[in-house]
Amino acid sequence: MNASEAVQPVVHAWQGLINAYRAWMPAVTSRTPVVTLHEGNTPLIRATHLSGLTGCEVWLKVEGANPTGSFKDRGMTVAVSKAVEAGTEMLVCASTGNTSASAAAFGARAGVRTVVLVPKGAVALGKLAQTVQYGAEVVELTGTFDDCLRVARELAAEHPVALVNSATNDHRLAGQQTVAFEIVDVLGDAPDLHCLPVGNAGNITALWRGYTAYEKAGRASRRPRIWGFQAAGAAPLVLGRTVEAPQTVASAIRIGNPASRDGALAARDESGGQISAVSDEQILAACRLLARHEGVFVEPASAVGVAGLLAEHAAGRVPAAQRIVITVTGNGLKDPQASIPEGYHSLETSTATSDVARALHLTS
Repeated sequence: MNASEAVQPVVHAWQGLINAYRAWMPAVTSRTPVVTLHEGNTPLIRATHLSGLTGCEVWLKVEGANPTGSFKDRGMTVAVSKAVEAGTEMLVCASTGNTSASAAAFGARAGVRTVVLVPKGAVALGKLAQTVQYGAEVVELTGTFDDCLRVARELAAEHPVALVNSATNDHRLAGQQTVAFEIVDVLGDAPDLHCLPVGNAGNITALWRGYTAYEKAGRASRRPRIWGFQAAGAAPLVLGRTVEAPQTVASAIRIGNPASRDGALAARDESGGQISAVSDEQILAACRLLARHEGVFVEPASAVGVAGLLAEHAAGRVPAAQRIVITVTGNGLKDPQASIPEGYHSLETSTATSDVARALHLTS
């Protein structure tokens, strides 16, 4: 058989979350115009180094592989599709960066005016650059994310605009729950434990919703324990109170009053899990570990679940031989400055190959 006679593989192209999981999104109907960037279907990678450290089977759900580089695209495809169906002429959101980039991208895709409200000086440049390049209008408020969300809600209540924050838009949660579907579809069942960062708490709420839906439908035999982790300087769910001036290098979760607080606490309690805090030092160490040992480059907030798992393991609270999934939520290019706060070391040589070899100790 020559090459021209060889059997050609059948390739089913991924068409985005709505087409893949439409049956799990009752609000999406045949009348809904699907606005998609083919989000979802992100890699689930066996974390060899982390598995060895913990004595467990650890997997990384790499959400930075979504079109705008974060998990936010999962919910945004549904929220913007429904907003377009309703005839909205303007999208608005409050953001620490990733939501604004995602809303701007899907707004551009839909041809809808998009306005983002962000805390002035508190958004990583990579995320801001995305938002601007997609053509969204950026409004910087002299306050916190919580102020931005309050204003966004008030704008939506008083004007004909669609608010696409997950805390106030159930369509966002419907899209974000699909991360649990994908994990079960790949592994064949839910893991024993799922770790992830917690900021405004929409993601942990949606994750638990997804696992619950699959278990009820018989697609999974169980639901995992959910371990959420916050940055120590922005840990309102751990402290049990609002943090008025949250501070952490993990800007994506620099939130002092989570809008989806109730959903997060329900996920914790119903799963028999926990929500704990880790330091900025632990977060940055986890970033380095992921990059150097797993080949996965994430922004600081995305490493929080890894930092938390390692802290719990060091304290002797992670049983051996568990199957564990960790959501790493955003690409490291979102916030490269935070990844190397003290700069970097390099070797400098002439253009002679012999000089490069000597610098690398390949020759004497």
